[in-house]
Amino acid sequence: MQNFIAVPTDTVQSGNYDWHASPNQYLAAAVNVAGVMPLLIPSFGAQVDFDALFSCVQGVMITGAKSNVHPSLYGGDASEENGPYDPARDATSLPLIKGAIERGIPLLAICRGIQEMNVALGGTLATEIQDGPDMWDHRAPEGETQDERFSIRQKVIIKQGGCLAGIFGAGAIKINSLHRQAISRLGERLQVEAVADDGTIEAISVVGAKGFAVGVQWHPEYWAESDNASRKIFEAFGAAVRDYATRKNATVAERLLA
Repeated sequence: MQNFIAVPTDTVQSGNYDWHASPNQYLAAAVNVAGVMPLLIPSFGAQVDFDALFSCVQGVMITGAKSNVHPSLYGGDASEENGPYDPARDATSLPLIKGAIERGIPLLAICRGIQEMNVALGGTLATEIQDGPDMWDHRAPEGETQDERFSIRQKVIIKQGGCLAGIFGAGAIKINSLHRQAISRLGERLQVEAVADDGTIEAISVVGAKGFAVGVQWHPEYWAESDNASRKIFEAFGAAVRDYATRKNATVAERLLA
């Protein structure tokens, strides 16, 4: 049986049209590695019937994007340098995140997604982190190709006892982190799963979550079919989606037989 995951879209303008779209790498990793089928959710915010949507999907994936979470959502100030912004996506992805966590629906949040996850639970973000004292430059390296920009070049330390330690084991793994924003104040119910050498939070999870609820700042989608660490995240997410679907179907069957 096919399992479906909800993926909120970015709103972009191209060819005189307004588009609701999602990058291919995330969708391909979901299909080819996690073994789930993405359903692209138009970013119409409050117009989306989230209750109906949650009844139809077995997981939620929040992707990266060119845009940043609007600072008004965490007490910051908007600026041209910090942009671009996508308020329509914010209004769609934040309720998706909160609803998935409340219902125990498996959640994987990547790059912009981890930042949305933190904001959705009351946290704040730091901008232009590379300008801070003793901070490493987490931005994409300059290169002519996407493979160069998304090269696996950075080390993060997986903390003991967390969700990711169950996937990788505790200790260091190599990843591809491309960002100029990061978590500042951690949101409620969140715990740190991995940090970079400069202390930047690179992964989080929900404490006491009913299901898989993980955010990573790096980009496992890009090398999910060839890099072992990248693959493991999507495999774990896919397994959580299938487990949730099995439990949900069993509950429905029990109700029908009652």
